[in-house]
Amino acid sequence: MTGLVLFGIALICLFLGYSVSFTFAGVSLIVGVYVLGFELFEFMPYRIMSIMENTILMAVPMFIFMGIVLQKTGLAERLLESAAKLFGGIPGGVAVSTIIVGALLAASTGVVGASVVAMGVISLPVMLKNNYHQPTAAGVICASGTLGQIIPPSIILIILGDVMGVPVGDLFRAAIIPGMLLVVFYTIYILVLGQFKPDFMPPLEVNESKRELLMQALKDIVPPMILILIVLGSIFAGIATPTESAAIGAVGAIILSILYGTFSFSKLHEVSKETVKVTSMVFAVLIGATAFSMVFSYSGSEYLIEDFFLELPGGTWTFIAFAMIAILILGFFIDFIEIAFLVVPILLPVAIALDINLVWFAILISMNLQTSFLTPPFGFSLFYLKGVAPKWMKTTTIYKGVIPFILMQILVLLLVLIFPEHLIFS
Repeated sequence: MTGLVLFGIALICLFLGYSVSFTFAGVSLIVGVYVLGFELFEFMPYRIMSIMENTILMAVPMFIFMGIVLQKTGLAERLLESAAKLFGGIPGGVAVSTIIVGALLAASTGVVGASVVAMGVISLPVMLKNNYHQPTAAGVICASGTLGQIIPPSIILIILGDVMGVPVGDLFRAAIIPGMLLVVFYTIYILVLGQFKPDFMPPLEVNESKRELLMQALKDIVPPMILILIVLGSIFAGIATPTESAAIGAVGAIILSILYGTFSFSKLHEVSKETVKVTSMVFAVLIGATAFSMVFSYSGSEYLIEDFFLELPGGTWTFIAFAMIAILILGFFIDFIEIAFLVVPILLPVAIALDINLVWFAILISMNLQTSFLTPPFGFSLFYLKGVAPKWMKTTTIYKGVIPFILMQILVLLLVLIFPEHLIFS
């Protein structure tokens, strides 16, 4: 009963708009003291110290830093502009370039908000100016931006790796095929739509020669690609841990900005401040969620949850169906970080008891959270784009545009659910 009260009060406070970290910490303190007494929180300093000493979580600020450097120094903008010109001569070419750059930004930042905002500022005006079908233009940007949830080095995969006790490198490897499947499905959809409805996505008028376009594309795309390959390749080859490769990525992003002539100490200061803000938010939530999970666990609620699911008919598949639906619904209202720290620790003991492959389960959760970013009416990507879109663009236009991409994400999620041995490297 204590767990239900704790969980219910926390959700109500989150829906009312209270700060996530203070909600977790405050509700846990009040309920914990009332039910279990002050002695419970004598363990809290040790838990906070274990967070501070966690080398896996050190990768989070460095990957965030890497992504913000690429955004603030204009390297992401160069990527998008070059790709748009390279593919712009075919129907839907700008949309295809947006998908490709979305995948590249996902592989270099892992931060959904940054990707959606960057492409909304750079790509959306080009598509609208070229008379693109507005819902399709909006849908492409939202869907491409959310690729950061699944394509390594995804921040959510790092967090899930820590919460679930799974090696982050294993999660990165497992996420490659599902992430690439999404990119392929998005691209095929746009190319087919461009052939059947060319008025939806007219070709872009390109004045440069093919040679000039190719040389510019090589100049703008290859160096960031090399950085991404070094970062991910060092993890997959076992040369470096995710934390060490994150450090390489952070330094590499600065080197790239110097080589492109966009580096300045004022920008570095701005990037550092932005990184501290985002990182502080993540770790504040983590500390609050640690208090929450401690009260939940010591109250005996996790055993009640485990017994409840183990007694349900259908076993593993019933549990997975319930978990996916619950995460999808919660994803409408609260952020993926809160879900990772709040909901996953509750589901984890049941998954272990049912002998579910935790790598597979983590990929399902990550893809589910990606879908929740797009789902109306509260998908976070929809609001990110609305914030940078022209004022005359209606919210319903964005809602219409994401529907085909939501269906494609659900299709890939089902494929991973049904054929795990073929679609993930564990």
